[in-house]
Amino acid sequence: MLQGLIVLEMGTFITGPACGMLLADLGADVIKVERPDTGDPFREYQGGLYAPHFQTYNRNKRSITLDTRVDDDLAAFDRLIAGADVFIQNFRPGVAEKLNVGHARLHALNPRLVYCSISGFGASGPESDRPAFDTVAQAASGFLRLLINPAAPRVVGPAVADAVTGFYGALGILAALQERQSSGKGHLVETSMFEAMCHFNLDDFTHFFSADTVMTPFSRPSVSQSYVFECQDGHWLALHMSSPAKFWENLAAAVGDPGMMQRPEFCDRQARIANYDKVVEHLATRFRSAPLVYWEERLRAVEVPHSRLASPPDVLASAQARHLGIVVDADHPLGGRFRTIRSPLRFDGNSMTSVKAPPLLGADNRNVLDRER
Repeated sequence: MLQGLIVLEMGTFITGPACGMLLADLGADVIKVERPDTGDPFREYQGGLYAPHFQTYNRNKRSITLDTRVDDDLAAFDRLIAGADVFIQNFRPGVAEKLNVGHARLHALNPRLVYCSISGFGASGPESDRPAFDTVAQAASGFLRLLINPAAPRVVGPAVADAVTGFYGALGILAALQERQSSGKGHLVETSMFEAMCHFNLDDFTHFFSADTVMTPFSRPSVSQSYVFECQDGHWLALHMSSPAKFWENLAAAVGDPGMMQRPEFCDRQARIANYDKVVEHLATRFRSAPLVYWEERLRAVEVPHSRLASPPDVLASAQARHLGIVVDADHPLGGRFRTIRSPLRFDGNSMTSVKAPPLLGADNRNVLDRER
């Protein structure tokens, strides 16, 4: 869909690379501009220059090495910028200018360039210079508060803020490219991890604005009637019962407790919300009485919304994942096969089933830079 679009990405770690990857997945020619010798710091996160962390966000790209503080390399970079459509960077405010890749300079070289700047806390303001990583952004935006169990407080889960910010950056770029079709002018697209996560955490703020309510980690699960239960064999099962009464009636039949709905804590939605802990206690005993497969069969038969807490092997082995063909692969530059999960988008019924493995550092120097000389 974005074939012919030329993107230069000076992204490091996750936010900038994730933004570039989303465009690359859609067909853009994303050229990753990296420091000579070391490249993106995420390359060597677990040793070497091809760590799994780096692979996650850098498929479908090409890699060149340039030091834009050096005159000859800057001249080569400028030649690339002159023909580029998009530039992406996720440096702290002021760093791009020190590297000679600030917006004002690049816009003067190419007025049609869409320039995307991703920061931690914004380009200006009293906290703009704060260092920001995923957990910091999650915490500062109010989001992390909703993930922490007060009874066992510890950071959990993947790098949500990093990935989400990359999505917002890509969305802004696409909007700017659409507007450029009529105006012919490029735009400065800016976002920050703090702003992105505040928007992603919109439900929390809406409840505060509309109902003067500060949500807790248990607010959404109790209202949505979501649960996790351990089964007899140690595997875990998730339920999301939502509002329809039929799901609860069917659950009562599935667990062999038809009188369950006459209990005070189960009698209606408000009662179940108010007595969430009692509901959990009652159901937990039932689910511990049989293994996971037994409950999957029972719940599927009566259409109760559920899923096992799947690991990657579970997901890949599922009939639905195999049917949808979510795994794609390519030749691995260090031997063997590179495997990843394809883009979730389809266009006119067609999935994007081809992928290029993440590039080795400077793999495309000759092809890209020699062509520009």
